[in-house]
Amino acid sequence: MPKRILHGTVVSDKNEKTIVVRVERRFTHPLLKKTVRRSKKYHAHDESNAIKTGEMVSIRECVPISKNKRWRVISNA
Repeated sequence: MPKRILHGTVVSDKNEKTIVVRVERRFTHPLLKKTVRRSKKYHAHDESNAIKTGEMVSIRECVPISKNKRWRVISNA
């Protein structure tokens, strides 16, 4: 099964080798037919500790690294 790749904005880089990425998705509400925005935060592993708050990144699913981390940074897009 292929690993999911998500694109989002870094909202926190305060942890050691960990960043928090907010991924936003848009969909049409089934009843109101209005575009709705929903976001979710993911903890991602940043081995080099180089990515800072506000940057756009791509993250990929991986094996569990810690209690909350199941994603790894693949590019600084």
